[in-house]
Amino acid sequence: MRSPQVALFALAVGAFGIGSTEFVMMGLLPQVAAGFDVTIPSAGYLISAYALGVVLGAPLLTAATVRWPRRTVLMALMSMFTVGNVLAAAAPTYATLLAARVLTGLPHGAFFGVGSVVAAGLVPAERRSTAIAMMFAGLTVANVLGVPADTALSQHFGWRATFVVLAGIGVAAIAAIAWLVPAQAPDAPSLRRELAAFGRAQVWLALGVCMLGFGGVFAAYSYIEPMMTYVAGYSPGATDFLLALFGVGLTAGNLVGGRLADRALMPSLYAALGGLALVLALFVFTAHHAASAAVTLFLVGATGMACVPMIQTRIMDKARGAPTLAAAATHSAFNLANAAGAFLGGRAIHAGLGWTSPDWVGAILACAGLALAVVSGRLDQKR
Repeated sequence: MRSPQVALFALAVGAFGIGSTEFVMMGLLPQVAAGFDVTIPSAGYLISAYALGVVLGAPLLTAATVRWPRRTVLMALMSMFTVGNVLAAAAPTYATLLAARVLTGLPHGAFFGVGSVVAAGLVPAERRSTAIAMMFAGLTVANVLGVPADTALSQHFGWRATFVVLAGIGVAAIAAIAWLVPAQAPDAPSLRRELAAFGRAQVWLALGVCMLGFGGVFAAYSYIEPMMTYVAGYSPGATDFLLALFGVGLTAGNLVGGRLADRALMPSLYAALGGLALVLALFVFTAHHAASAAVTLFLVGATGMACVPMIQTRIMDKARGAPTLAAAATHSAFNLANAAGAFLGGRAIHAGLGWTSPDWVGAILACAGLALAVVSGRLDQKR
């Protein structure tokens, strides 16, 4: 019997491919816009198209495959991911590429939802959060290595080559999952039971914590380039370094957060959300100095990502007996947080509050997430 670590590695390969595909478009926008003779803002809809696919696909694909063996589900989802990237590489028109991005985004949330349940089932109960974090490490490493490498590849061989490579990663993930992940039958092969989990207030509270907490991260992160350029004084050429630094923070926070969650889930979640709120509030002031701004950016990534394995485990606990659909819904919540955080941060800037005002917005959202987490914890104590 293969060790859980190799199975978690296979899941991380899939997460790496998905993470690279999600974020790489930000570095390809100028090339894609030029290739299809559209404006860069219009090309930016390709980012939104992927997010739309995630929001729609997470509940729909999870519901459609709830009776399937989980390894089969993971392979099917990565197959859809691979086909989407092949279509993107061959897209003859902008509209075709837009459709391909929606298709590629569809399996995202379902993969992480099903993958979280599989990862948790590979290890003893007291190590579930660490196992989930190991799978998510593929997503965070994609920000540090995958996205910069794919962007560099596109600069030398064109943006279509990037999607060819991403499709290749999809094929590698399918093979790794087939070979290394043990077969797992679904615990509750009933869509009704999966849907019944959403009748529990604690599941909705956990999703709310996810939306508010990560809404805070995205409020600040969405405007990190102008903040670091116009306020901290970095040159535009330093953006890649700063984004990589943020990615290192994500990776470190994810791994530490998983270990802390296994020791004391709710106290660790309170600490992570409180730390995120504090760091975002401090960012308003530290952003005026290059060195302190870089350190704070790292800490935003670390404290924000530390919440992910905690929230994922919390939702799976509260959706007891039918965790798959609720776990997948987390990723719809993440993408809604992305959209809401960016919108609110943008409104603060448009109101004339300055480039650092999204940090205040983020701090307020993180505080709201912490308050919701405390309410959830108090409900546990009353039972």
